[in-house]
Amino acid sequence: MKSSRRGQVDPFIVMDMVEEARQLEAAGRSIIHMEVGQPGTAAPALARQAAARQMERSSLGYTVALGIPDLRRAIADLYQRWYGIALNPDRVVVTSGSSGAFLLAFSALFDAGDRVALGEPGYPSYRQILKALSLVPVGIATSAQNRFQPVPADLQAVDMQGLIVASPGNPTGTMLDHAHLKALIDHAQDRDISFVSDEIYHGLHYGARAVSALEISDDTYVINSFSKYFSMTGWRVGWMVVPEGHIRTVERLAQNMFICAPHVAQVAALAALEAIDEMEENRAVYAENRRLMMEGLPKAGFSKIAPPDGAFYVYADVSDLTQDSLAFAKQVLHGAGVAVTPGLDFDPLRGAQTLRFSYARGTADILEGLARLRAFMADRI
Repeated sequence: MKSSRRGQVDPFIVMDMVEEARQLEAAGRSIIHMEVGQPGTAAPALARQAAARQMERSSLGYTVALGIPDLRRAIADLYQRWYGIALNPDRVVVTSGSSGAFLLAFSALFDAGDRVALGEPGYPSYRQILKALSLVPVGIATSAQNRFQPVPADLQAVDMQGLIVASPGNPTGTMLDHAHLKALIDHAQDRDISFVSDEIYHGLHYGARAVSALEISDDTYVINSFSKYFSMTGWRVGWMVVPEGHIRTVERLAQNMFICAPHVAQVAALAALEAIDEMEENRAVYAENRRLMMEGLPKAGFSKIAPPDGAFYVYADVSDLTQDSLAFAKQVLHGAGVAVTPGLDFDPLRGAQTLRFSYARGTADILEGLARLRAFMADRI
């Protein structure tokens, strides 16, 4: 049977590393996981309890396409608490994870053949989702001096109909301050370029908080998720904020693509918004893990890093150690028992010389992983 050209997307290499690590664990090896961007903590207790109660009380059928109204209102309230924004809850779209939000956003904003720019290194699924929708991803090579975030000068000669930015970014954890984010939004709006802001790591910051695009303009799409700050990766519930004039377009797409986000996950997400104290305890663990990584990675030979402002990643230049990050990551996995992610996922051109380390697990795992890396690298540096 014939298959489509647009369906031929690249693999998500980190998931291949996860599978290789799983096979080693099944064979009896102890593996420290620094490869996957998944919190080591469970969903908040309040969320789990709410889901259990609801499963006993109702059949958990379809919800309305844009999400449970109480959840949409509670998300709007979060914008008031975090950013001082009075947000109309009608603009909030509850989605099947942030991945569902990207599908809806790209479908609502762009026509086949449109060019959408994204900074590299960056989250690889942007590129693959765009390809699968017959859109053209346009990689923008960001620089270490700009902390791997795009700036308007990088965009001047780029033909594009859309721009997606992420702050904090994956894989770097670096953030855009208000002035830099505003400069990008102004650049896009002056040229009639649709602007999408990926804010799924908001809440996970270690100094100044992240700035939302909604603090600057209502004429943007903002995407977030309960996966990271709220530790709810497998629940597959996220959200998107769209301009008021786009609500009905997105609603029609959501009705047909997804019907709705998982009902039980929406119930849990509503309760999770009341569990901020528990989430802040988790953030304190990440902050300590970050401190350990910033001290420990250079001692293991990984010294070329941009200190992360948020998220739970460190992105390292390993060009002095290898020109093949995938092969090197496999050497680290098999030799040290530490799973890390080769940069090829995030930057097709320069990623052969970079690795991403995640510090989303418990502190004991981070300490053990750093000790293993130091021992493995001792005769290589």
